[in-house]
Amino acid sequence: MKPNHIFILSTVLYFLLPIYVLKAQTITILQQDKPTSIRGLSVVDDKIAWISGSKGYIAKTTDGGKTWNWQQIKGYEKSDFRDIEAFNDKEAVIMSSGSPSFVLKTSDGGQTWQEKYRKTDTTYFLDAMDFADKPHGYILGDPINSKFLLLETKDGGETWNELQNAPEALAGEAAFAASGTCLRVTNKGSIYIASGGKSTRLISLQPNNDQWQYLNLPLTHGRSSEGAFSLSIVQNQAIIVGGDYANDKKNDSVATIHIVHPTPTFTPPQTAPAGFQSSVEHIKSGIFLSTGTPGSNLTTDGGKTWKQIDSTSFNVCRKAKHGKLVLLAGNGGKIAILNL
Repeated sequence: MKPNHIFILSTVLYFLLPIYVLKAQTITILQQDKPTSIRGLSVVDDKIAWISGSKGYIAKTTDGGKTWNWQQIKGYEKSDFRDIEAFNDKEAVIMSSGSPSFVLKTSDGGQTWQEKYRKTDTTYFLDAMDFADKPHGYILGDPINSKFLLLETKDGGETWNELQNAPEALAGEAAFAASGTCLRVTNKGSIYIASGGKSTRLISLQPNNDQWQYLNLPLTHGRSSEGAFSLSIVQNQAIIVGGDYANDKKNDSVATIHIVHPTPTFTPPQTAPAGFQSSVEHIKSGIFLSTGTPGSNLTTDGGKTWKQIDSTSFNVCRKAKHGKLVLLAGNGGKIAILNL
């Protein structure tokens, strides 16, 4: 082929590839019509995933989402399990929001659950949970006495203790228990929190540092239904999404791109997601999936431009820790898969 023809073909492919990638993504419903609202989702690998939801419901798949084993945990039928962290097909930790607040753990695939933390004080409201590795994890809760609640485990969820050096909270600031992704902990131990309400901020703590960092976010905020709901950290970049769940079609200031080092910066997308988004997840290089009640959106250029790929309502989307499987979940026991 002549050099000029090669150049033309390469140019055409360069511009067409993002369009092809976007068109190739589809979302397929796997399960629905269950009496639970799912907000907790943990995808271990291409076969194993766990979900947690309201009314004490838990489900697990070991075949990539084709079939699910459902259960309503006895004694916790009124609990709203807003987040879950699974380590394999036997071990998982679940966290309930509301009062009382519970943390439960199973080591036998969900046949039995042991209570590892209980708080009946109504000021405690747990929002999200994340682990740096199997032993070391955190649970984020709404502020108490002007400080966010932060629980820490160093033994895989067996015991939980309140972190004394918790981040400060502004008046009217809180976190959203919408998808378990307003808290992210990297495998190096960095902690990131996305807040909302009267103020919306990115709060972070780096390893071997006892000083929290606070950055104002350029997202919709001011009311209790507004702010940052989710973030996804990849190396030196973060994608942060949110908006107003009470006005979920509004797409103004619902996402931002954050460059972490050397100078923290925030850049708005050229084309924003189509409305409020409660969860965002990194899929692979430059590709992120976000979802919310107005539907799901995809970016292939690191958050600069977003395209809506589905209008179905979901609460959370997560990718396998070890693999390519991407699942979504929402109200009515709805579970879906992103076809890559």
